[in-house]
Amino acid sequence: MEFVIKGGKPLHGETAIAGAKNAALGLLAASIMADEDVFVRNIPDVSDVNTLLEAIADTGARVKRISRHEVLMNGSSIRSFIVNNRYIRRMRAGYYMLGALLGKYHYAEVALPGGCTIGSRPIDQHLKGFEALGAKTSIRNSMVLVEASELHGSNIYFDTVTVGATINVMMAAVFAKGRTVLENAAREPHVVDVANFLNSMGARIKGAGTDVIRIDGVQKLHGTDYSVIPDQIEAGTFMAAAAATRGNVLVKNVIPKHLECISQKLREIGCEVQEYDDSVRVIAENRPLRSAKIKTLPYPGFPTDMQPQIAVVLATARGTSTVNETIFENRFKYVDELNRMGTNISVEGNIAIITGVPELKGAQLVAPDLRAGAALVIAALAADGESVVEEINYILRGYEDFVEKLQLLGGSIGLAESEEEARKFFLKAGIV
Repeated sequence: MEFVIKGGKPLHGETAIAGAKNAALGLLAASIMADEDVFVRNIPDVSDVNTLLEAIADTGARVKRISRHEVLMNGSSIRSFIVNNRYIRRMRAGYYMLGALLGKYHYAEVALPGGCTIGSRPIDQHLKGFEALGAKTSIRNSMVLVEASELHGSNIYFDTVTVGATINVMMAAVFAKGRTVLENAAREPHVVDVANFLNSMGARIKGAGTDVIRIDGVQKLHGTDYSVIPDQIEAGTFMAAAAATRGNVLVKNVIPKHLECISQKLREIGCEVQEYDDSVRVIAENRPLRSAKIKTLPYPGFPTDMQPQIAVVLATARGTSTVNETIFENRFKYVDELNRMGTNISVEGNIAIITGVPELKGAQLVAPDLRAGAALVIAALAADGESVVEEINYILRGYEDFVEKLQLLGGSIGLAESEEEARKFFLKAGIV
């Protein structure tokens, strides 16, 4: 399966953003910590979420898909504390089962995480936090084992700002005796959403959204009815697509505050960005875009997950831009693919130097990871001519109805399972 794209047409119209994948993964893992019904709404229908639901069901927990975006969870029937490799090798956030199972049952075995190969993402800070709560940790045969006779509150300072460890240790600490303080904690919106979700189940968490989170342990959690926040990165991706194609797109069902850094950079580049209560509009038509300096940072800084998409916007802007990647050391694998389209990008260490070109040309492309794959689709939509994007399984991990949403905005994009289907698509699109 591959994406086939005829580029060169500005995107226009409006699109609605799904629930946040990264928040949903944390919420769904945390939902098994209650022995009552937990109703989670606005979950995105993407492969990462669906894989985690399979893994949770395999533990014996009750998982009932009420509708495409709603699921009913109940952890009272869990019979296994082992999450094996057949699930986790397809994703990374399965490690959240460590914190949930450790907190509730004081034992968990979870396979080492998979997902995109965008750089080293060790779990040492997760294990450091679990050990501070009183757990013993080990890694055997690619499985992470955590166990404790009891968990107790502790002061924990993360050596680096880490979303995964913040959420994971926060979940385990919910059932620890006494108070746990997490310092240098991640502040991302999905950290706040998981904390709010746990609080709605009876947890006592304060400070989420700041770099110090305080958790007072409780004995049990109860059921809840909760809706996942909108996906900040999906919204940013469509905002970048509007800019790169010189279009005009209203992005609905968002929290504009979560997008402030992206909005400000797009304004700096030359786009008009209008903010409303729950939507943003990006206008780039008939506007000369200009260079900018980007540096990825933990929230509220510019998100690393938006770095490839903004690079595509800068690739056709006037002047020379720099993109400094400070989070992951292997996130420029898409540069060679973009340069095949005529971009002028060089990489020196963790900095990409981008000199804008007048236009991009269609090409045969391979998606190296989730966000870079989305960026290549944006580039193909902005390019002159036809493009094919392979390895789209990465993209489907994190974007719901990606093709359909782009089509509704006027993008000429489709799915093809063979060269014959691709040929038919391009013939229909007017390319011989």
